[in-house]
Order: sequence, then structure tokens, then C-alpha cells
Amino acid sequence: MDRHKSWFTVKRGGKRRIRPIFSVLLILCYVVVSAWFLVNGFGERREPDDDSAGPAASPFPGSAPDHFRSFDAYGGANRADVGDDSVVARVFPPAVSVKGLYVSAWHISAGDRVNHYIEICETTEVNSLVIDVKDDHGYITFLTNTEGIAEASRFVVPDMEGLVSNLKSRGIYTIARIVCFKDPLWSNLHPELAIRDRWGGSWQDRGGVRWLDPYKTGTWDYIASVCMEAVRVGFDEIQLDYVRFPADGRLGDIDYGTAGEEKSKTEIISEFMAYIREILAVEGIRLSADVFGIIAISNVDSQNIGQDLSLLLSNADSICPMIYPSHFANKRQNGTGQRINGVLFEAPDLEPYEVVYNILLATGRHLDPDMDHAIIRPYLQDFTASYLGEGYYIPYTAQQVREQIQAVYDAGFVEWIIWNHISEYSADAFEAVSSQGNGTE
Repeated sequence: MDRHKSWFTVKRGGKRRIRPIFSVLLILCYVVVSAWFLVNGFGERREPDDDSAGPAASPFPGSAPDHFRSFDAYGGANRADVGDDSVVARVFPPAVSVKGLYVSAWHISAGDRVNHYIEICETTEVNSLVIDVKDDHGYITFLTNTEGIAEASRFVVPDMEGLVSNLKSRGIYTIARIVCFKDPLWSNLHPELAIRDRWGGSWQDRGGVRWLDPYKTGTWDYIASVCMEAVRVGFDEIQLDYVRFPADGRLGDIDYGTAGEEKSKTEIISEFMAYIREILAVEGIRLSADVFGIIAISNVDSQNIGQDLSLLLSNADSICPMIYPSHFANKRQNGTGQRINGVLFEAPDLEPYEVVYNILLATGRHLDPDMDHAIIRPYLQDFTASYLGEGYYIPYTAQQVREQIQAVYDAGFVEWIIWNHISEYSADAFEAVSSQGNGTE
């Protein structure tokens, strides 16, 4: 006789086994838990510490190191030689004179934060929002079953299609930010598409991040599929970020193979942009691209990262140079400072109007007044770069933001986007509008 009876097990054939009913329950629990992890991921939704992220690392994924890179490596760069290359006309005229804010997917989906950004758009001159669709970590920020990209999707924005529809119904222009070649997720899932080192392994940048290889057509097709997913959920415009080659790390260890010998970096990036633009043109969707502001005055940097301003102007509807004053070299960083448009700035962050005005004048020299070309729509700074050290930064408030906006107008341009990596903005910097709207209709 069994002296150790159990409600959980039963003795059969001389062996003690789990009762059938509990076996079924255990299987059900396993299925439920597995499904939860598939939807929510296997780690906390937080951003790793990033010393390059400026004043403070965001507790949310989605901030953009491209927007928080210091240009100290570019001090003393030579001025670009502006050639006579012609540019082609835009496929589509602008739907709106963009005055926008970047909002990470995490922030726009946190509680009722979306209403905060809607209020800014409805009460001020701001009329556009740039929202992460594919972030710096490689994640697509909403769940999708679309073949070829589904494994990169993550539950961040519960209903991206509904969010975009809501914004558009209020006259807000919607721009999908898609990070291109910096992609640790897809590079790990598909190492055959990753940039390789000379020993055959996956190359990593200074932060230990893997990148997709711009020379590989499989990379192009993947990014194009993500763009089309953004089109499917209703975005008005696609904005490509990190549309470039790596700028830091052991660059000499990279092996692009024979493809890297046949075409230059600038040729590949230009051809990639043309490829994406052709696909989007069929859908009637505009294309913009974020670029380093320094490429307007430095051929060296332009060639190193593959961003040739003159070429890009012919393959996009808008080009968005990131011209944050804090990102140009100061005297502490390189012993000289940064010369922009013939003016030497020893501490660029202290002079927001002058820096923005002069770099846009230099940018404008790449435009052919007799030809149609992409719109110049700069990214402006709304964050305090305290990491630069005492004497080389100032607190950025509504005043400094407004000075930059005015510099855009004085330099002959009309569009702009404001950047803050935690999506908190100096709303007092923006002009108020009447209840009749902000000019997007």
C-alpha cells in the first residue's frame, strides 16, 4: 500500500506520475507565458546607458545618438567644394511648410502624452510630428505580421494606425522616422547582412553596436519593407535617419568586400536613397533624410560617412541637416573651435543664432537657384549640452530655440524640426495661433 498519497501525482505501473488534469494545466500555463514573452520581449523596456546621449540618458528606448554626436572629431575640416552637379525636380510639391517636433514612440504612447503634443500643434505654429517607426535599437515600434519584418516588431505603440489617423484628422502632418543602417537587432538576426570585419566577424562601432551593410541589396530590401509598413499605417512622409556609414569605432577593420572597391560610399548612399524614393513615389509618399550638418562644409566627412549633400539633394524631397550648435567642435575639444562660413566659433553652443545662420548659408551654396531641388529642413536644438563643460555650454530655453528658428528664416529657409531626445519641449518658443488652425490645411 502507498503510504504517501498525493493529490498532484498518482502511482501507475509501479511509477509515480503527474495526474493527467495537472499535465494539461501545466501545458496551458507554458503556452500562455510563452505568448506573453513573444509579445512583450524578454527584457525591460529601457534604454542602455549611453555616454554620447548628451545631458542625460533617456529611460526610454528611441533616442537618437545621431542627434547627440559631438563633432569634436571634425574640427579643422576643409570647406566643401560645391560642384556644378545638377539636381532633379521633386516628385511631389510640399504638402505643408513643416514646423515639427520629434516624439519618440515611447513618449507618444505613454499615458495621455499624445494629448500634450496635440495641444502644442493645435495652439502654436507647430504642425508636424516625427514619430519613431524603426528606432535606434532596430525595433519596429508596433506589432505587425508583415512577412519579412515581423520578427523585428515590438509592442510599444498599441495602435499605430489609429494614432496616425487621429493626428491627421486634426490637421497634423505625420512623419515616420526610420533608422536605417545602425541596426543591432537585424544585424544579429541576419548576420549575413551585417558589416563584417577583416576576420569575418560582425563589426561593431565604438559603442559595441552592429550595423547593416549599405552595400548589400538585402539590407535595402529590408529597409524598403519597413518604409512600406509605415506607408500602410498612414504616414504622410518617410524620414530616414542613420542613412550613412559608421563614423566611429575601428573603421580600418571593416571589410566591405569587392563591392566597397567598385563604388564609393557616397555613390551607394545616393543610389539607396534613389531606390527608396522610387518605391515611395508609386505610393505618392514624400521622402526626407537626416544628415550631418558638417557635410555642408567638409568634403572629408562627407566622403567618410557617404553623405554627399549635392547628390542627396537630387534623391529626396527634403534634406534635414542636424545643425545643433552643441555638436560643432569647440576650443576645448580640438584647440581651435569650428570655422563655419568663414567665422570661427570657439564655443559654438554659446551662439545659437550665429551658428545656425552661418551653417545654413554654407548649406545654401549647394543649391542651384535655377533648378528645383529638395527642401532644406534643419533639425534645431532644444536641449542643454552640459556635458560640454563649464564655459562651453549655456542652458537652452525658449529664447535659444526661438533664436535658432529666426536664424532659419534669416538664412532664407522656412521649415524646421526641433529635437529633444526625451521629447520635452520649450513650448513658449513657438508662436501662438488662432483657433482657426496652424496652416496645415
